[in-house]
This record gives sequence, structure tokens and C-alpha cells, in this order.
Amino acid sequence: MGVEGCTKCIKYLLFVFNFVFWLAGGVILGVALWLRHDPKTTNLLYLELGDRAAPNTFYVGIYILIAVGAVMMVVGFLGCYGAIQEAQCLLATFFACLVILFACEVAAGIWGFVNKNQIAKDMKQFYDQAAQQTLVEDEDAAAKARAVMKTFHQTLNCCGSNTLSIITNAHLRTNTCPEGFSNIVNFYKEDCHPRIDDLFSGKLYLIGIAAIVVAVIMIFEMILSMVLCCGIRNSSVY
Repeated sequence: MGVEGCTKCIKYLLFVFNFVFWLAGGVILGVALWLRHDPKTTNLLYLELGDRAAPNTFYVGIYILIAVGAVMMVVGFLGCYGAIQEAQCLLATFFACLVILFACEVAAGIWGFVNKNQIAKDMKQFYDQAAQQTLVEDEDAAAKARAVMKTFHQTLNCCGSNTLSIITNAHLRTNTCPEGFSNIVNFYKEDCHPRIDDLFSGKLYLIGIAAIVVAVIMIFEMILSMVLCCGIRNSSVY
């Protein structure tokens, strides 16, 4: 009787954890879709400068989260059903899926923390190259570069950068910056590089945190599912 009572307690506890897991999958899927379709990031990541596209490594982590969030919802439902039915086959399948998802979540978390600065760095280099290209003699190339710069400035509400030359910044202020960015006194407040850092590094940090939190939940899920499987087996023996 003690084994059976303990098994029931673990069963309902696992059901609650799986329901939370299912909800977490929905939240991750929603956040990932929001990050994927956020106007600020999509405006910048679809830019092209001549034959070179803007760095879009940012989307790698987003696609991982979308896939993991969707699978988490399916696996969470599977775990809830397996816990209630006390089905060893379903629980074993659930455990295997958790192991795979755990590996994916850890990979996404590590990827987010490792790349949170690199992606912003690549975007800043892309911005500086586009800014310098606005000064070239080829009018067609310069026009495309100005279009890229206008998108950066309007999306991030910034203008120029202290890494660029005085001539380049002056040209940007005249041709690509929104109205109200002509005052040189506010130049350092309008620097586009910190705005790029805030946009990409902050969101990648969010991806890493979400992945690690869900990975911790998965550890508890795996432990409970193993204990429940053992409890079901012991109950069948008795």
C-alpha cells in the first residue's frame, strides 16, 4: 500500500510538472515567434548592401526556440497523459524526448550566451560599412547604402557613430538621419552602436535565460518520470 500511495503522489506531481512544462512550451513558442517577427529586428536583418546581406545568425537561436517550444507542447501533453494512465511505454517515450529536448535547450542556451556579443558586433560592422559606402562616387551604390542607413536610423532612433569619421557622420546627418538629429551636442546620446547592442545582445540574453530555466525544469521532469516508472514496476510486482 505504501508503494502504491507513493506512486500516486508521484503520478500527480508529475502531471502538475508536465502541465507547467506544456505551458512553458507555449510561452517559449510565443516569445520565439515574437522575436522572429519583431519589426525592429526584421527591418534590419533583411537589409542588403550590394551583394551582401545583413548578418542573420540571430535567427539560428530563434528557429531553435520555435522548434523546441512546439515539441515541448507535444511532449508535455504526452507526459500528462502517460502520468495519468501510468503507462510505462508512454513514460519511457516521454523520458527519451526529454533527454533530446534537454540537449537542445542546453545547446540553445550556450549558443545564446556565446553569440550575444558577436551578433551585435557583426551588425555594427555592417552598419559602419554601409555608412562609409554612402560616400562612394558610384551613385547607385551610394543610394542603396543611404537606404540601408535610413532604415537603421529610423528603426533604432539613432544617427551616426563615434567610430566613424567626422565627414561620414556629417554626411549621414544631412542625408539619412531623422529630423532632430542635427545637434552635435547630443551626438553621444544618438550613437547607433549602443542601440544595436541593446537590440541584439539583450534579446539573445533572453534566449539564453529561457533555455536554461526550461532545462532545469526538464531535470526535475526526468527524475520524476524515472521514479514513477520504477514505482509502477514495483506496484505490478506486488
